[in-house]
Amino acid sequence: MIKSELVQKIAERYPELYQRDAENVVNAILEEIVQALARGDRVEIRGFGAFSVKKRDARVGRNPRTGEHVPVSEKVVPVFKAGKEMRLRLNREPVEAPRAEARKAKAG
Repeated sequence: MIKSELVQKIAERYPELYQRDAENVVNAILEEIVQALARGDRVEIRGFGAFSVKKRDARVGRNPRTGEHVPVSEKVVPVFKAGKEMRLRLNREPVEAPRAEARKAKAG
C-alpha cells in the first residue's frame, strides 16, 4: 500500500471527510513522526509499533566494483519495531498477497 491508497481508504471509511482532508491528516501524522525522529525521540503507537533512530558508527567499506576501500561516515537510520498486537495479528490470520489472488482469479 502506498500513501495515496492509504488516503483513499481513510476517505472511504470516513465519508464525512473530503479526500484532501484525509490527505492532510496522513501528511500531518507522518510529518510529526519524522520531526520526532529528527529530534532523537522515540514514537510509540500502541498496538502498532515503535519508531526510533539508531546511530551507525563510521567505518571503512569496500566498493564492490573496484574492491577499493572507501570511508563511510557515521549516520543515523530509522528503525521500526512492530508491536505485540501487530505481531499477533500478522501471525494469526494468513493473508494472501494480491498477486497470488490475481493469479488464482485468472486460472479459475
